[in-house]
Amino acid sequence: MAKFFRILLALVLVTSCGSHSSTSRNLDDACSIVKQRPAYLRAFKRAERRWGVPVHVQMSTIYYESTFNAKARTPMRYRLGFIPAGRQSTAYGYAQALDGTWKEYKRETGRRFATRDNIRDATDFMGWYMNNTRRRTGVSLTDARNQYLAYHEGQAGYLRGSHRGKRWLIDKASRVQERSNTYQRQLSNCRAV
Repeated sequence: MAKFFRILLALVLVTSCGSHSSTSRNLDDACSIVKQRPAYLRAFKRAERRWGVPVHVQMSTIYYESTFNAKARTPMRYRLGFIPAGRQSTAYGYAQALDGTWKEYKRETGRRFATRDNIRDATDFMGWYMNNTRRRTGVSLTDARNQYLAYHEGQAGYLRGSHRGKRWLIDKASRVQERSNTYQRQLSNCRAV
């Protein structure tokens, strides 16, 4: 019986240690996010130094892509309402990077051991992608709305205007910009930054 309780205690401890990777509690407050997860702020600042993408733009994009969930995936598709037919896309992790784009990033940057569920790698990816968007489309790194549209539709899709017929996406991109502005204001008054 004592062995059973030791095993149970060990399982409880292991499970509680695993909860550290959960998302922050108050995602509407940038200061709360970086206070709870200082590694996030270090990752955002590192990507900003390397690629020029402001911290608040990265944070807002990650909020709308994964709500800061390292293991985020797109929903499953089902045939006949119950037969699993795979995920909607290969998007995964904080930045919801697709398999092909992630491979391209790793090849171009030489970061072959980067993973999509690591905040440092995800923010570096986002900086790389948004910097490429700036070079290819002319969208400013501070323009969270249009960066998000190009992030969602791909740079070629953005240049073709594929987002124009998607009212829901244009509305979402506007919310990304609003949250980015809010995060920027909050971070300017934050002691943690």
